[in-house]
Amino acid sequence: MNLRALISQGEGERLEFKKKTTHPTRIARTLASLANTHGGQVLVGVEDDGRIVGVRDAEEEMYLLREAAAHYIDPPLTLHFREVETEDNHIVLIVSVPESQNKPHRAQVAPGEWRGYVRVRDESVQTSSLTEKLLAQQPEDHLEKIPLSKDELRVLDYLRTKHPRITVAEYAKLLNVSRRRAYRTLIKLTLHGYLRYHDKEQEPYYTL
Repeated sequence: MNLRALISQGEGERLEFKKKTTHPTRIARTLASLANTHGGQVLVGVEDDGRIVGVRDAEEEMYLLREAAAHYIDPPLTLHFREVETEDNHIVLIVSVPESQNKPHRAQVAPGEWRGYVRVRDESVQTSSLTEKLLAQQPEDHLEKIPLSKDELRVLDYLRTKHPRITVAEYAKLLNVSRRRAYRTLIKLTLHGYLRYHDKEQEPYYTL
C-alpha cells in the first residue's frame, strides 16, 4: 500500500501518526501497545490530521525508536523501518511493529516504573493486571470474556433493556462513580469483547 493510501485510512488500532519522536519514553507506550494487540505501523513525519511534514533526520529518528524498543520496553521489541520520499521531497519513516508472540510488553514511563498498554481504536490504553495475565496466556488470540462484577453486569443490562448505547458520562452517572473509573470499566469491557467502542460522533459511545 502506498503512503497516501495508508494515511487516508486515518489513525486507528493498527496505525499511528507522529510528527516526530520526541523522547523514547513517549513513543515506547505506542510501540508496546501495538505489539501487545495486533501489531501495526507508526508513520513518523505525519501530523495528527494526516498532513505530511516529513522528518529532518531519518537516522536520528530510527536511533530514538531503536532506543525505545531496546531499553524502554520490556521485553524488548524488534522494529522494521522503511523510508518513503514524497513528491515534494519530504521523508516519512514507516515503522512496522509486528504483533508479539512474547506478550505482555511494558513501557517505562518513569525511572523504575513500567506499565503495560494495549491499543483501543487510536489510543494506547493502560492495561490492568488481569489483562496482562490474559495477554501472557493467549499470544495469538483475542482476549477471552471474563466473569463480571455487579457494576459491570449493570451496564450490560442497561444496554440490553433500556438504551442501545452508553457514554462514559452516562455510565458514571448511572453508577455514581468518577469518569476515570467509568472509562476504565468501559475500556475493560471493550477489550474483553463485551462492548464495542464507537468514535465517529462528537462524543464516543459504547454498544453491545
